[in-house]
Amino acid sequence: MPRGNDTQTKVHYKGAQDDFVIFAESIQAVRDWKKDKSIPLAQVVNGWKVFVTHKQGTQGILDGASNSMLENEFGTHKEEDVVQQILEKGTVQETESSERQGDRNIVNGPMVAH
Repeated sequence: MPRGNDTQTKVHYKGAQDDFVIFAESIQAVRDWKKDKSIPLAQVVNGWKVFVTHKQGTQGILDGASNSMLENEFGTHKEEDVVQQILEKGTVQETESSERQGDRNIVNGPMVAH
């Protein structure tokens, strides 16, 4: 997962039963792969995990998709085949994460009672 102020590229696939999301390196990497399938998928995807959002689009809680969910939706549970189908049929979204907020080291600050 990216740290603050980093772009995050997701590929969202709206299936019949659920919504699936994978993370990609960049929009350009996905476009290049669609034009030239000889590019290794390892250079396109950012991790080999397929997530399910329980019909919440790309904004829902991301849970790992089970083999049975993948089998029901894509006809296979092989991650390489599933990732290819999501890249081909899904929509690419790029978002920029805002910088993380919150106290970093409260021991040294005014939050500590002296």
